Amino acid sequence: MEPVTLTTDRLLLRSVGPQDTDVVYSAAQDPEIQRWTTIPSPYLLEHAQSFTEQLVPEGWRNGSMFTFGVFLPGLPEGELVGMLAITMRSLGVGEVGFWATKQYRGNGYITEATVAVSRWAFTRLSIDRVEWRAEVGNKGSRAVAEHAGFTIEGTLRSALNNKGVRRDCWVGSLLPSDLGLPSTAPYLPARP
Repeated sequence: MEPVTLTTDRLLLRSVGPQDTDVVYSAAQDPEIQRWTTIPSPYLLEHAQSFTEQLVPEGWRNGSMFTFGVFLPGLPEGELVGMLAITMRSLGVGEVGFWATKQYRGNGYITEATVAVSRWAFTRLSIDRVEWRAEVGNKGSRAVAEHAGFTIEGTLRSALNNKGVRRDCWVGSLLPSDLGLPSTAPYLPARP
């Protein structure tokens, strides 16, 4: 699949490439991003180069991961607000992952991007579930998921491996019906 560009009322969401290596590298120096995500730590320029020049284009090409840089229109193209990706986990299920640059946290930008990319995934990738996972304690990520409409489903023990350490994680989901969209397959929820 060729990369797509999405827009919202406030954001431009586009694939990142070699022209974004320096801004990705700079943003990823934030200790909070390194703490709560699975990016390498320390995060070196070669990691950013591999991400923008290989991982992102390859994910789009083979349909395994759809990565979007989150930008504010009108700002210089290199000023990154955040990063968001949908990684395909199984047939009909994608997992969203995201981070925001320090100066743009708390403005609802990543929530807005999460809803837009999830809507795109439901309608263009024909998936029926977007999962969100975050290490227990990552309150910022959980707030984004909750504001985007995810249902928090519980805690999974030892479900994340972050830099060689197994950690418990929260898990939540967003379904097409949560955004007023039809599913590709019938859904029969469990009865209490």
